[in-house]
Formats: sequence, structure tokens, C-alpha cells
Amino acid sequence: MRKILLAAATAAALAPCVALATDGYFSHGYGMKAKGRAGASTATTSDSFGGANNPATMVFAGSRTDLGVDWFQPDRSASRAGSTGLGFGNVDGAADGNGVSSFLIPEFGYNRMIAPDMSFGVTVYGNGGMNTEYSGDTIPAGRCGPAAANLLCGSGSLGVDLTQLIIAPTLARKIGGGQSSLGIAPLIAYQRFKAYGLQPFMAISSDPANLTNNGYDDSWGFGARFGYYAQLSPDVSFGAAYSTKINMQEFEKYRGLFAEHGDFDIPDNYNLGVAFKATPKLTVAADYQRINYSKVASVGNPSNQSGCAPTFPAGPGVGSGCLGASGSSIGFGWDDVSVIKLGVEYQWDSKLLLRAGYNRTDNPVQARDVTFNILAPGVVTDHLTLGFTYTLERGSEITMAYMHAFENSTSGPATNPYFNVGGTETLTMSQDSLGISWGWKF
Repeated sequence: MRKILLAAATAAALAPCVALATDGYFSHGYGMKAKGRAGASTATTSDSFGGANNPATMVFAGSRTDLGVDWFQPDRSASRAGSTGLGFGNVDGAADGNGVSSFLIPEFGYNRMIAPDMSFGVTVYGNGGMNTEYSGDTIPAGRCGPAAANLLCGSGSLGVDLTQLIIAPTLARKIGGGQSSLGIAPLIAYQRFKAYGLQPFMAISSDPANLTNNGYDDSWGFGARFGYYAQLSPDVSFGAAYSTKINMQEFEKYRGLFAEHGDFDIPDNYNLGVAFKATPKLTVAADYQRINYSKVASVGNPSNQSGCAPTFPAGPGVGSGCLGASGSSIGFGWDDVSVIKLGVEYQWDSKLLLRAGYNRTDNPVQARDVTFNILAPGVVTDHLTLGFTYTLERGSEITMAYMHAFENSTSGPATNPYFNVGGTETLTMSQDSLGISWGWKF
């Protein structure tokens, strides 16, 4: 128990380091072994990250600890072309959002067999996040106003920083003669957020004083993940897991940005998986995951909502469709996504296990919502992964994983509510990550 409490405290201390965006703003995988398999993990039992993947697998993983860190580097940019401006020249421009170019993402897992058919542990992981920072002088002076402006015609730098950390205690028990299991993981979530450079959107905010440039705000929330695992034969296993929506406290400092007065819940999601030994040395794992972004109003509501009468120059906007309002307020317009994860493992020799994988996700960002998603350009769809585990002496092992998310772009009409600039905006993103972890069986 002391180790579990220490893990939770360490995770809270490292929370500001968490920032990623691959399958929307979820990670492509949880645990370095899963990351080497492109995230396929629902029907595997090789580590203590069941709290993030499938709690039922923990009782088959045995007593062990896993500790790792992932270096993550997203490359994000946005541009506008063909704009008309307000009679003072066009407001075309391009900028990268790489104010912070890379991040360190910690991960921790602990599991102990408390009976031959029962385990208790904890998984600590970064569930998702988003970070962008664009220059404050992308648009020349005299175009949006008397001074140089950022890409959305606001003053100063433009961007957001969202981090999410989840602590998941797990309890799993074997059933059905020991060939299957059930598991549960209460989810304790922490998130932190700030936004800046959004002054033009004050005209359509229900609470413009709590829209932008208010520094960091944070919130806590709770949910649960449930899992089932079955060894169908010596060579085939199956897994299924479901995570409820994590209900988070409202961001008080950003009540005028997020729908329902600052609400930003973590969406419910589920995953199904199968793993089988194609040969004595080769294992193939495949997962299907569904993430229901549209069920969180601040994420899924379209950005082109009607029902908000702007008040220039600084709001508040009037109507139920304004930023921060209840019901049909403006959101980021993200669609639900389906994710296919395919991974392979090859036992090279008694010490070295090699991995590779491919992850394909839907793009949650639609053309109509490109302007809002300059802040959150989570448009990558295709991921390639490689990895390995090398077994050391006395039950310990080193695992490494690499991921490349191929560049992808989404374009749509510019919809700045304050300046009717016109033209077409384009979001582009690619990503790389490289991680290492240490595992110990005891």
C-alpha cells in the first residue's frame, strides 16, 4: 500500500509534464509494451498497465512494477490563404504551434497478487492532452488592428495547454475455473488548462472575463473502467473494456470558453481485443477502440452553432449558442472516432522480444470547425510503431518503443466571429515519440 501511495504522489508531481495527442487527444497506447504494438493491449497480459487498458488482465500479469518515460514531439502548424480582411489588406498568414516543441510523459504501473486468483494494483498514466503556442506577430500591423496580431487576430501569443493525468487503482479476479477474469478500476482524474490570445472571441462569449489569458486552472473528476479477459485456448485470448465518462469539475477561469460554464469532461470509450500465437515465436494482437468525443458538449458541439448574437467589441454574446453557455453552446466540433490497432511480437531469442504495429484512427476535426481547432489540431490518423523488450537478470527487463504519426492536414473555411476575414484555413500535424521503461517481476 505504501508503494501505491508513493506512486500516486509521484504522478501528481509529474502531472505538468503530460501532453500528447494521437488518437484525437488520447494516447495511441498505454504502457511501453502496448506502445510498441501500436496500442493493441486489451487481450495481452504482459505488464501492469491494465488500469489504462483492461483491468481484468492484471490478475494474469502477476506481481510486477513498471516505470517509464516517453519523449513526445508533435509538429503542429496552421495557415490561412485567400482572405479579404476588413479593407486594410488580407490577413493571410502561417505559423507553427511549436512554442513547446517536446514533452516528457511519465508512466507507472504496480500490481500484486493478493491471492492465487486475485490481484490489486495501480496504473498511473497520461490520458490525453493538447498544447499549441503560435507567435503573436503573424498578422502585420494594420490588418486586424493597429498592432501586429496572432493568427486569430488576437493580441499576443495564441495557444492552449491541456494536460490530463489519471490514477487507476485496479482489482481483478479470476473466474470460470481460472481461464477468465473480471476487473474494475476507479479512475481519479486531474487536469490543468490555460488559453491565451483569444480576444476576438469575447464578442461571442457568455462570460468574456473568463475566456482567455487567465493563467492555469485545474479540476478533478471521477469515473470507472470495467474489464473482461478470457484465455479461449492456449494460443488465443480475448479482452473487452469500457470506461465511463469521467465527470470533471468545471474550469472556473474558463467558464466563458467551454460549454456548460467551463465543463470539460473526459469522454466514455470502449475497446475490444484479441491476441493469438501464429507460431511459437510470433504473436499477433488486434484492438478496436471507440472514443465518444461528441458526448462531451465542449468537445463535440459544432463551432458553427447559431443562437449567439455577438456584442462588439468585447461581449458578452447573447444567446444559448454562445461560448460557455448551457445546451447548444459552441464547441470544437469533434466527431467520435474509431481506432484500429494491430501489433506483432516476435521472440528473437530467450532474452529479446521484438515489436511492431500500425494504428489507424479517424480524424475528429471536420472542415467546418477548422478555425476553432487551430488551438487543437489533433488531425493525425496513421501511426507506425516499433519496440523491443530485453530481459535482464533477476526478473527485470528494459522496454523501448518508438512511434511516428504521419503528417496529415485538414482544411476548411475561416470562421473568425469578430473579423469576417474569409479564405481557407489549414491545420497540419505530425508526431514522433521515443520511450523507455523498466519492469521488475517479484
